Amino acid sequence: MSADDFYSELPSFSDFSMVGVLDEYRPVPDDWVVLAADIVRSTDAVAEGRYKEVNMVGASVIAAVLNRVGRDRAPFVFGGDGAMLVVPAQDVQAACDALAGVVDLSRQVMELELRAAAIPVSYLREQGGDVRLRKYQLSPGNHLAMILGDGLAIADRILKDPKEAAAFAVSVGDPELPPLEGLSCRWEPLPAREGHIVSLILKPAGRKTLPAVMDDIASRLGYNPLADDKRSRLADKSRLQFRFPPSGLRYEVLLGAAHNRLRGWAKSVIECVVFVVANSTGWRIGPFDPKRYFEELSLNTDHRKIGDSLQLVLDLTPEQLSAVKTHLEAAYAAGELVFGMHVSETALMTCFVEDIGNSRHIHFVDGADGGLSMAAAEFKERRASLENAASGHA
Repeated sequence: MSADDFYSELPSFSDFSMVGVLDEYRPVPDDWVVLAADIVRSTDAVAEGRYKEVNMVGASVIAAVLNRVGRDRAPFVFGGDGAMLVVPAQDVQAACDALAGVVDLSRQVMELELRAAAIPVSYLREQGGDVRLRKYQLSPGNHLAMILGDGLAIADRILKDPKEAAAFAVSVGDPELPPLEGLSCRWEPLPAREGHIVSLILKPAGRKTLPAVMDDIASRLGYNPLADDKRSRLADKSRLQFRFPPSGLRYEVLLGAAHNRLRGWAKSVIECVVFVVANSTGWRIGPFDPKRYFEELSLNTDHRKIGDSLQLVLDLTPEQLSAVKTHLEAAYAAGELVFGMHVSETALMTCFVEDIGNSRHIHFVDGADGGLSMAAAEFKERRASLENAASGHA
């Protein structure tokens, strides 16, 4: 395969339980670039109750770049308060232009500061990391990248270090509005049916492998989230709640229709009316087939993924949560893994609908009140403590 078409031509797998087979991960070409973006002081925004806005900006990073360079060309990982993408050399300038537009729009419209950097994969390898990936098929035509090698973790560290990031900062200047077609925010928060929505980030340490870690967790949960597709899903139809007008529609219009708000409101409201009619009658209206859409939606979510670490959003009973947390703390103390966890009552879902008629849509799921962002902060604190302890012992 050619370097530019590396991701689009990469074979995919559809059994998520095989995500821990490390030999199947392929190194990204050396001339590719990691685009890293996250919101500065996102914890403050969460404390102010603005996490849906934070999620929308994070999803905007992905939507803008994919709309500009093509969805099949650039693997991505959604992180709640930001995102990481890996783009081919020939697409870097176009992707940076789109990302610059999101940085500017986020500041002007949402009053959230988004920092962004473009870091060559070759540089990350010089720093001791790597970017290796597999392509997981959610449903025909819809994929998620699984990425290993600590390259993303190094990119995140660089992004948050002003001195080191300066050499890789995405120049904003006076950018064009980013292409955010398909970005939407129309579902109400997904309620926890079992009791708690748990955003969990974990990574094996020492000699422990991911399959072994997950077997230990499965014995506490009563099922393995990597192997049990039905019990791990969050976006099934019985959990989805739609109100008219959607409570998040304002953010969708603010970001996606900044050039013409009136037209954006009109278009979004009409689409919502079409949805309500189709959903209540079961009729297909234009390209929208409600039965097919709901079947696909439950599959096309990123509630399970790997972006250097395993990231899960789960619905757990109080007993399951207690058992898993007790086990994770003991395994961390034994040096077997690193983890971060955040617990909330609901999950949030932000959507990127590229072509609904051709079943091209993906849905970003995160725990409310900070979700993956808060879990990541806890994960980094534990990882730093483990590394310091190892360094002191050495």
